[in-house]
Amino acid sequence: MKLKPSLLMSVWGTIKHLAHYPGHEALITAPHTYPRTQKLLLAILVMVGIIGLIGLITTFNRQFMVAVPTTGGSLYEGVIGSPRFINPLLANSTADRDLATLVYSGLMRAQGDEIIPDLAESFTVSTDAKTYTFTLRPNLIWHDGEPVTAADVVFSVERAQDPMIKSTKRASWEGVKVEAVDAYTVRFALKQPFANFLENTTMGLVPKHLWSEVTTEQFVASDLNTNPVGTGPYQIKTIKRDRSGIPIFYELSPFKHFALGQVHLSQIRLYFYPNEQALLTAFDHGEITAINAVSPEIIKLLKQKNITVRTTPLPRMFGVFFNQNQAPVLANKEVRQALDLVTDRQQIIDQVLGGFGLPVINPINPLTIINASSTATTTNLIRAESLLISTGWKRDTQGIWVKTTKTGRTPLAFSITTSDVTDLKTTALLLQSMWQKFGAQVEVKIFEIGDLNQNSIRPRKYDALLFGEIVGRHPDPFSFWHSSQRLDPGLNIALYTNSNVDKLLEDGRTAVSTESRNVNYTKAANLIKADVPAILLYAPYFIYVLPEKIQGVNLDKLTRPDERFNDIYRWYINTDLVWKIFQAKNNKIIK
Repeated sequence: MKLKPSLLMSVWGTIKHLAHYPGHEALITAPHTYPRTQKLLLAILVMVGIIGLIGLITTFNRQFMVAVPTTGGSLYEGVIGSPRFINPLLANSTADRDLATLVYSGLMRAQGDEIIPDLAESFTVSTDAKTYTFTLRPNLIWHDGEPVTAADVVFSVERAQDPMIKSTKRASWEGVKVEAVDAYTVRFALKQPFANFLENTTMGLVPKHLWSEVTTEQFVASDLNTNPVGTGPYQIKTIKRDRSGIPIFYELSPFKHFALGQVHLSQIRLYFYPNEQALLTAFDHGEITAINAVSPEIIKLLKQKNITVRTTPLPRMFGVFFNQNQAPVLANKEVRQALDLVTDRQQIIDQVLGGFGLPVINPINPLTIINASSTATTTNLIRAESLLISTGWKRDTQGIWVKTTKTGRTPLAFSITTSDVTDLKTTALLLQSMWQKFGAQVEVKIFEIGDLNQNSIRPRKYDALLFGEIVGRHPDPFSFWHSSQRLDPGLNIALYTNSNVDKLLEDGRTAVSTESRNVNYTKAANLIKADVPAILLYAPYFIYVLPEKIQGVNLDKLTRPDERFNDIYRWYINTDLVWKIFQAKNNKIIK
């Protein structure tokens, strides 16, 4: 409101008049006695005063108060599959890992690019980078109220190392010695420096006082795997099961003694569904408000309904890994190069992932931005044909490439083996179509994941394997490309051997300097790409549908979908206004 000077003078005159009016003390109780003009001016004066007061309060609040997260609100999320091993040492499914991340804590916790202390208060590293010593925070307790000690750390690591238990974390702890220095100090001794060792210490710890009563033979079957006790931000409150005992949902409540402070969401429920359609139906009916890891087709439907979808690329790579021992035709480098040239990565990303992915050519860092085209162009097709012709290949009457030597006639024919997963099956069929158009004879073999692991991957019985590898937050390509890892349980599924690459990987793994490590890995990546032991395809996006009201979520630098919960203690819905002078105190709470 803009007041004219003349009106302001009238208001001021009225005030002076009223101040000298006989019996002005009665004005408050008898406003009806005012002259009409004075009533109007007084009303304006009161309005101006109220507006000014509101503006002053608003400005004051902005200057001296700030909104901070507070307790309240719920998250209801749906997951495909049912939990079986809610145990950081055994978790091998989406449901397992999601719950384990909420329930358990490690010495350290991954936060984006950083590894921050969790149960550990501090740690030191020896000058030779082979000894790590951790000190636990004081007064830590498990969800059941028992104290956390260094003995729990030693117990957890030794169980992870036990070959009888077959922990999914075993490879990370091979060759590491662990000992309790005292009740709250634990020491790790490495055979040689390992730049990414801190990542190992993010593994959730299990309570010795409960698990020590479970024998190695009983470890997998223990009820503690489905009724977990940890030290994480949330603890199990309720488990609802159907008539056959299958969990319908797990309800979790905040753990008041969580090492990193008070959490904000007062309730989390993870619902479990047998398939994607059941998950989507539950979402449509409002039973759940958050979902992830669904197909691109479902995401398209959700976007049509104006539902917010959050995405972030995952440091994992899917590709076709060649077994040159099983299929001699693939031992011809020109064949592998030609197949690479005619592979249309972008078509696969568009048709299989609905565009939610990045093309990959770097065998060590899959999230490297590709400047060159990832589409199979006419130029690439001509280059591929010329490459085969120049090395003695000719097309037969059916259009199949054939090479004739003194030892016989070799057709360009092989099989692709992969898992009975929609994305991988569709990708395999697309590759089959691309490569057959080029003149290769390709068979696709589909196996259930357990059968694939046991009868194909472990014994290395496949011509070409379409599969995925999780590279991790800080790439450690040793297990994927070092020659010592060619056989099970190694992860070198291309059975790749190159002594120069071996040396670069060894030097990179033990390098203390990040710059030195990156130099070694870049050289190794270039050598691997030149040898074409595999045709890398794409890195998928993590897709997350989450209510907009939930704030504080950071999806950057995830390595697995369950890591979205690494900073769950920072998520919030409700806020309170507090004085800025008390913000420091609140920051200690919300971290």
